[in-house]
Amino acid sequence: MTGLSFLTAPGMAAGFIAETRPRAHGAGIDPYEYDRVTAPIDSLLHWPDACRAAALAHRARAERAAGRGRVRTAGQHHRSAARWFQLAAMLPDPDRERAAAVAAEADRSMGDALALLEPRARRIEGEGYAGWLRLPPAADGERFPLVVLVPGMDSSKEEFHGPADALLARGLAVLAVDGPGQGVLADGPVLGPDHRHAIGRALDHALATAAADPADPADLADPAVPDGPGDSGLIDPERIAVLGFSLGGYLAAAVAAHDPRVRTAALVSGPYRLDWDALVPFVVATLSRRCGGTSAARAFVEQLDLAALAPRLRDLPLLLVDGGQDRIPGVTNAEALTADLPHAELLHVPHGNHLLGNALPDWLPDTADWLADALTAKR
Repeated sequence: MTGLSFLTAPGMAAGFIAETRPRAHGAGIDPYEYDRVTAPIDSLLHWPDACRAAALAHRARAERAAGRGRVRTAGQHHRSAARWFQLAAMLPDPDRERAAAVAAEADRSMGDALALLEPRARRIEGEGYAGWLRLPPAADGERFPLVVLVPGMDSSKEEFHGPADALLARGLAVLAVDGPGQGVLADGPVLGPDHRHAIGRALDHALATAAADPADPADLADPAVPDGPGDSGLIDPERIAVLGFSLGGYLAAAVAAHDPRVRTAALVSGPYRLDWDALVPFVVATLSRRCGGTSAARAFVEQLDLAALAPRLRDLPLLLVDGGQDRIPGVTNAEALTADLPHAELLHVPHGNHLLGNALPDWLPDTADWLADALTAKR
């Protein structure tokens, strides 16, 4: 397994904290709180504990608010706890048990938040996946389009609150999924080329759950998979999209290329291709841990190529969101896919960094609108 000595290299903590600040802001963490929590960190070995302490503080505030009957405040603090737990799990932590426990805490806090704020939300779990299925307010007989949110290398289903909320506000259902090697599954099945099959199973489960009777807990706990597009339910199986972030952009494209239920895709800061020998130690170490070893990570990286998926994406509406300041050594950005797929639309934000947390107004509303329009056109 790749060494982690780089975590204590001079200047590494300060650089990582500065680089992660926009991403934390994009995940919904107040930037001033972020500065207070990270200011004492002088080594990345202290990062997990500092973030976890912030998460536990929010959880305690949530429990106090709940005890006073302040449901919305309690739910918001549980969401903040989930965000901080997710940040705590970002590093390739040398303490594997701690990393797994923190990811489980993020999952728990998100569940607590949704139970208070969105009681129609459901957690789904099965072979190689765990996800949150969230539904917008419903009118009688309405069936929603669905967007599957796919996180990346060091992320999880608890990170992308802003995109999920923007989609829900536009009448789209959202399924945020941890696949193999991600989030709550980071210490279980490994990240690799079979990721798309796990997402397919998660989609099966989500469609079945949304077709179950919400008044019958037994239906939701053990739903039968719908037989086909004619089945009744809250989700329209003819209007499904994927939205991938960072490495999740490639993973989402693989799902779109192989699952005929997916009708459109948007990739945010996704990679077109990776060069293993040029990747920085943080990426190498994280991939090695998520893929189950350095050799497995290298094999995964060497087969990661959006050009190979392009022939299967030619008939799908496709949006590529890229930041002009997104420059990671060894990564060719997905913007290059426009040479293979001239029909792909490019939303380029010159000042945007990786995941564009420093430019949310410049891409998030437009991306949510684009997905809503693309799925509405599928009626």
